[in-house]
Amino acid sequence: MTALPHNFKRIRLSLARSKEFPQGSERHGYEFVAPLDAKGHIDADLWRKHRDNCRVRRFWAGEDDQIGFVVHKPGGVEQARWVFDYDKTAEDDDESGYRFGSHAFEPGEYVSIRDDDGEMHTFQVISVETAA
Repeated sequence: MTALPHNFKRIRLSLARSKEFPQGSERHGYEFVAPLDAKGHIDADLWRKHRDNCRVRRFWAGEDDQIGFVVHKPGGVEQARWVFDYDKTAEDDDESGYRFGSHAFEPGEYVSIRDDDGEMHTFQVISVETAA
């Protein structure tokens, strides 16, 4: 196994407060590995060099975990978008991060993800640790 550069981080997101979950939920979220630059943004150049190491695990209470890849796709408001892809042969399983390219991934910050049904959910960054 190849050692990853030190700026590869394991990022954990938990569902933020919502109508359905007034206190948020640590049982609903994502854990993913991605390279971050000095400002906490996903580093697209480093991702390209190590894309097979950029993985995601979706955990959702009452459902089996989904395992996939962090993928950079063309298009969207930022001219490119970051998605979680669980099946490279399917077009409709992607969950896209809202403006992930401009968000800093730091504990306490909030990000939004559009699920495969098109529904937007807000998550809080719980932890950012060096990926081993």
